[in-house]
Amino acid sequence: MIKFLFPILASIIFFTGCNSNKKSLIKVEGNAQGTTYHISYLSDDEVNHKTAIDSLLKEIDASMSTWLPGSIISRINNNDNSVVVDQYFIDVFNKSLEVSEKTDGLFDVTVGPLVNSWGFGFTKKATLDSTTIDSLLHFVGYKMLKLEGNKIIKAKPEIKIDFNAIAQGYTVDVLANYLESKGIDNYLVELGGELKAKGKKENENWKVGIDKPDEKATSERKLEAVINLNNKALATSGNYRKFYEESGQKFSHIIDPRTGYPAKQDLLSATVIADDGITADAYATAFMVMGLKKSIRFLEDNKDLKLEVYFIYDDNGNLKTYASESLKKWIKELH
Repeated sequence: MIKFLFPILASIIFFTGCNSNKKSLIKVEGNAQGTTYHISYLSDDEVNHKTAIDSLLKEIDASMSTWLPGSIISRINNNDNSVVVDQYFIDVFNKSLEVSEKTDGLFDVTVGPLVNSWGFGFTKKATLDSTTIDSLLHFVGYKMLKLEGNKIIKAKPEIKIDFNAIAQGYTVDVLANYLESKGIDNYLVELGGELKAKGKKENENWKVGIDKPDEKATSERKLEAVINLNNKALATSGNYRKFYEESGQKFSHIIDPRTGYPAKQDLLSATVIADDGITADAYATAFMVMGLKKSIRFLEDNKDLKLEVYFIYDDNGNLKTYASESLKKWIKELH
């Protein structure tokens, strides 16, 4: 329920064959958060964990889905002062503020009013002009939020939180942690295109395909590159799947919190590899707002984050790619 409309920007590549360790390959899939999930893991006991996984997904929705009126985030957005946040919410809230600080506010979960007004939230698209957008910007700013104990304090009642750019990455982490708690150390978890992998399959690293940008939702998807993923998480954000056209203009779902308008940059997609999904997801969105040059500069200035990136960008009408140096040995470009 958190993301919708063509959210899968990375494709899983599966291989067949007999497993040399004689473990069973279990596949679990379903619908969640307005998209689909696919989980594969090697099991000694052949236990299918779908029931527990679906239960975890419902718990996370009850915490952070703006599409559920009774969720924690919806009640906070509607100024219910009695609501107490759970650990899911606290984890995502704290990480959101951390990334906001690092990016000087280019990542900001208070863009909720703008996301809704532009028609990418759970409300009907508003009629927007520069005056309306300027007025909405008064309610955007992560510094107007704080966590006191187990309650969220908003500086202004009009502030609305939107975890869309980070919640699915976090959900992947929760599911991966659950599998590890069951002694599973070879798995690939995917939800809405965000992934986390550990161990191997068929004595090889898990392989993940990155889509070639294509705005035609019905077209056959083509891969731009294949990445070997092991003990890492991957998230991709792009402006070519979730958008609409109006009066000949294209409006992307990624909102620039500085201007209030959909981000217009040369980046077509940003794939980020990190130790956890929550980090990868948040920075993938932030880089789409930054654009290519600023993102590369950010990575140079913040090497402590240990992020790997694969960018697809538009260079005067030509599709080009950029990969961080240490990622190149794990990636195979297909063009």
